[in-house]
Amino acid sequence: MKKLSVCILFGGMSPEHEVSLRSAESVLNNIDKEKYNIFPVGITRDGDWVLYGGKDYSKLVTGEWRSCPENRRATISPVRGQGLLSFEGDCVVRERIDVVFPVLHGENGEDGAMQGLLQMAGIPYVGAHIAASAVAMDKSLTKLVVDHIGVPQAAWQLVNAPELDNHMENTLDLLENRFRYPMFVKPAGTGSSVGVSKASDRDALRSGLRYAAKYDRKILVEECICGREIEVAVMGNDNPVASICGEIDSGAEFYDYDAKYVTDTSTAYIPARLPDDVEEVVRETAIKVYKAVGCQGLSRVDFFVTFDENRVVFNEINTIPGFTSISMYPKLFAASGIPYPQLIDELISLALEACR
Repeated sequence: MKKLSVCILFGGMSPEHEVSLRSAESVLNNIDKEKYNIFPVGITRDGDWVLYGGKDYSKLVTGEWRSCPENRRATISPVRGQGLLSFEGDCVVRERIDVVFPVLHGENGEDGAMQGLLQMAGIPYVGAHIAASAVAMDKSLTKLVVDHIGVPQAAWQLVNAPELDNHMENTLDLLENRFRYPMFVKPAGTGSSVGVSKASDRDALRSGLRYAAKYDRKILVEECICGREIEVAVMGNDNPVASICGEIDSGAEFYDYDAKYVTDTSTAYIPARLPDDVEEVVRETAIKVYKAVGCQGLSRVDFFVTFDENRVVFNEINTIPGFTSISMYPKLFAASGIPYPQLIDELISLALEACR
């Protein structure tokens, strides 16, 4: 039986570039080299595509991968049947690619753009297809879908960043009339808590809106939900399954980028500290949201469970969740009986199944 050729795509031009490098390191260290031919392709912050020629995947995180002598310029051709093209001087090397495993977090990797390229190329890929990727990436669109299926979520208000220069004070008045402090301010199209802030007064709200506007033209402002932060890993195509629930205690004001990837203040509880009946509601709701958005392959679905009534409140869905050594998605399925290498195998199988 011939080996499948798998291209691991990582890096990218989004603010989540560094997280992607860490995810790729973990995937490359856990994928079965006896089962697959591996082609690690990194996209630099400047948009250059590089077929990484090294074997030491720790160099992805340090940035040393970019200067590996065995590297070749590369691209995935949108022309069907061309696969992965790499360049040695004036020579073009073509490699058959059976499936792409994108670990490109954020803009141009998770929002449907890369999925569109792979769709045109006729190459199966892990994860949600174009429409679901776009809907899940834009939190305002996700909110509309979740409203439609009747799943409880935080009250929210959409703010257009270009209007802030001339209408900041009116916008602040609108938000203060709608919500109590504190409020959460988020760019509509980022993950990993990039650009997110918690505003406890008018000055902080003004600063938070300016901060979020650096990352997106669309900004979400949400009411604060007091509760446990719960995450569920979902996997599957037509019949998705949910992992056990995990809980994040950020140890900080909220679970921001630093708490996720820089500091060691956060604590993960697997399984989550929830009653069995509440956990089952969370898992069922995760699958309901996953199906409504139209996801395939995988997603992580995040919730709050309120302290007072154990009410389950949807937060967001992530179609390319973190795959780092500390990320919840692989840890949740490991705790559910599917270790990391097997998880990769199953995700690749689902990608191939979705294209049949």
